[in-house]
Amino acid sequence: MMRCAPILLALAGCGAIAYSPEAVHGESARLNRFLEESFLTRVDRSPQFQARLGIQRDQGAWDDISDAHAREDREITARELERLRADFDFEKLNGDAQLSYRLFEYEAERTLERFTWRFHDYPVNQMHGVHANVPAFLESFHRIDDVADAEAYVERLNGIPRLFDQLIENLELREELGILPPAFVFPRVIEDCRNILAGRPFEPSGADGTILADFRSKLARLERLDEATRERLLGAATAALTLSVGPAYEELIGVLERQSAEATTDAGAWKLPDGDTFYRFALEQATTTRLTPAAVHTLGLSEVARIHDEMRAIVIGLRFEGDLQDFFRFLREDERFYYPNDDSGRAAYLRDVKAILESMEARLDELFLTRPKAAMVVKAVEPYRAASAGKAFYQRGTPDGSRPGTYYANLYDMTAMPRYQMEALAFHEGIPGHHMQSSIAQELEGLPSFRKHGHYTAYGEGWGLYAEVVPKEMGFYGDDYSDFGRLAMELWRACRLVVDTGIHHRRWTREQAIDYLRRNTPNSEGDCIKAVERYIVMPAQATAYTIGMLKILELRQRAQDRLGERFDVRVFHDVLLRSGPVPLDVLDELVEAWIAPADS
Repeated sequence: MMRCAPILLALAGCGAIAYSPEAVHGESARLNRFLEESFLTRVDRSPQFQARLGIQRDQGAWDDISDAHAREDREITARELERLRADFDFEKLNGDAQLSYRLFEYEAERTLERFTWRFHDYPVNQMHGVHANVPAFLESFHRIDDVADAEAYVERLNGIPRLFDQLIENLELREELGILPPAFVFPRVIEDCRNILAGRPFEPSGADGTILADFRSKLARLERLDEATRERLLGAATAALTLSVGPAYEELIGVLERQSAEATTDAGAWKLPDGDTFYRFALEQATTTRLTPAAVHTLGLSEVARIHDEMRAIVIGLRFEGDLQDFFRFLREDERFYYPNDDSGRAAYLRDVKAILESMEARLDELFLTRPKAAMVVKAVEPYRAASAGKAFYQRGTPDGSRPGTYYANLYDMTAMPRYQMEALAFHEGIPGHHMQSSIAQELEGLPSFRKHGHYTAYGEGWGLYAEVVPKEMGFYGDDYSDFGRLAMELWRACRLVVDTGIHHRRWTREQAIDYLRRNTPNSEGDCIKAVERYIVMPAQATAYTIGMLKILELRQRAQDRLGERFDVRVFHDVLLRSGPVPLDVLDELVEAWIAPADS
């Protein structure tokens, strides 16, 4: 558990011992150096994290994903935690350094506990995994600015067999423990692998495959690259794809086909070794709270009922003839709410999303004192992973701004992307949602790097869901259908509390969970199926959204009640965002420290 040291007391200088300003400054600076050393160790051990940070160093390498490497990471964390506690006097630190100490200690403890459960996941699933990450990582993070970068790209391609050997070892280690994904996962991930092996050079004719197309397009952007060098590099990449990448994927497909014969339809974490204990741990990790599965389930039922009531009020206002279920059916079936399921519809969707985000960007000064420098772009999810990827997601840019943040919209099935949900989704993933929160965090000056790049699902996704609510106060969601869409998105996240705990704690089947979403939301059948299958392979993650949002709304109401006319939403957002990602109890302390002077 996190050390108990309320920020309010720390900022007020209410420690038990009084130290000189020089002593406090010196100890705080020494701690920050230690924290930076720790962060750099993490960077040094992860070539892929280097690339995500925009560091062009170990460009020809992949991360080591072996269990031996995981054990080394665990020992490093244990030593650093021991050093933190032995070498630094907590009482001698200034308020911000005390917060850094607490967050580092908390993160280290979480890492050590996660190690205990390191096999309780599915390294290959329909949502993410090394198999899908390879082309996504190369496309998004492997920059080619010169010939050396291109040669490093080819080196990475030739390193895929080793990477996949480690992946297969991880899959087989789990298999020995009786940990296999549910049966529905296998055909989807095998299809993803086959999609990556489509096109040249894996097939003799037709368009370039995903990876070769990416490599060729990056070479085309290189200035002053002579034709002979270009052909040499393309030849090397083609050979690597043919001799290294293709066989590695085929071997993985063979393992997955073999494991699929052993898979069952059991869905919940309860089926894993000591699965009930693991799920309670997963809930604590996702929500940064001590809420029990039963409490989360009850909260979800309450939130679903509340949102249904708000929806009924809109339906009455629209003079719709029928009940809420009839209105859900109307939304699913009426073509006016959907873009054409073709390239013209996809282009129109992207165009309209960009217009929505531009309208919001023009008014950000009403919400924020701090604005990120990083730009953001909107893209469709790539075809090779669109069939199994989630509805939408955000990918942060690099700290130096060389790569913008990206809002990915999955336009594979346009019936899953209705017009009436478009605004809420854009605000959540883009502006003022994840792009603002992530970009502001990594651009903060004077903050230890581990805090800039930290992640707490309840904080980040809570902010994203809160960012769907705020635009309503500004006059967005201008018609009742869009406002209903906002509520539909909020309802979707509330249902997750019920369904996630239903699957993993109450032992619901996949079909029971799908039926609950079908009966209680306006979402399509395909949407409901994909969502439930996501919750199955990512236990507890989806519960964090509503829990985080409710905490932020609670803190905002508290601040408004106590500050009255002095409440400034821009300052409130600064308080939430300018300390970097934090657990929800720490967020409470930060807001309380801001409010407290008003009570004195």
